[in-house]
Amino acid sequence: MKLEIARGLFLAGALAVASMAVAVWEQPRSQILGVSSTDEHCPLPHVAKASEAVRPDNDLLLLMFSLSQGMRPQS
Repeated sequence: MKLEIARGLFLAGALAVASMAVAVWEQPRSQILGVSSTDEHCPLPHVAKASEAVRPDNDLLLLMFSLSQGMRPQS
């Protein structure tokens, strides 16, 4: 492959990566969200996600036991 072709492909790839990075980069803006008359309302930014209650897995102890048994050398 010629050097000019390789350089052109590298430049095209670098521009594609840079344009994708600019497209997905989300920077918070300085803005007033609003004032509510009650204290019940708490405005959240649009990037905040609602968290779900995490329930523990019932098989976690069994998994830990099986992983510890697999670490022993066989004799």
